[in-house]
Amino acid sequence: VQLQASGGGLVQAGDSLRLSCAASGRTFSTYAMSWFRQAPGKEREFVVAISRGGNTEHADSVKGRFTISRDNAKNTVYLQMRSLKPEDTAVYYCAALNGVYWSRRRTEADYDYWGQGTLVTVSS
Repeated sequence: VQLQASGGGLVQAGDSLRLSCAASGRTFSTYAMSWFRQAPGKEREFVVAISRGGNTEHADSVKGRFTISRDNAKNTVYLQMRSLKPEDTAVYYCAALNGVYWSRRRTEADYDYWGQGTLVTVSS
């Protein structure tokens, strides 16, 4: 599986942005999909995940503002971001996790595939 993230850019605080992550291969629907992010000078952190069946989990910092969704017909996962804050500035990575390991969704080391990252910059 290859993952290609896109949609990043420069926005102002309060704006919205939607990221996309397109996957190759026929097994996309068997993976749980997640977004992580890495801010300048910080470690990469979990943002949000969606299971094979559509269950989701969000980091506390993005609850109520970020929404993850998936379209298995298009092999694509989306991250809709609203009410963006300067502290959301980061490189955003999509990642694929074997769907049977949903319980490990917050653990980077358990992910099988990673996209290249897309930069989101939120100005104040």
